Amino acid sequence: MNALYLTIPIAMAIALGALAVFFWSLKSGQFEDIEGPKYRMLFDDEEETFLKNKNEEREKKGAN
Repeated sequence: MNALYLTIPIAMAIALGALAVFFWSLKSGQFEDIEGPKYRMLFDDEEETFLKNKNEEREKKGAN
């Protein structure tokens, strides 16, 4: 019985932590486009997109 006094609060803390991480992922948009990645992997323009994004990041850093 004494073990329950320790394990139940630990289990509750873990569950609340998992719930907090889940809500954080919802807020940050992790689940907004669940269909896109499976189609995006079929296209061969990954390298071009990567280079385009890198160039845009460099331009933004240069503008600041």
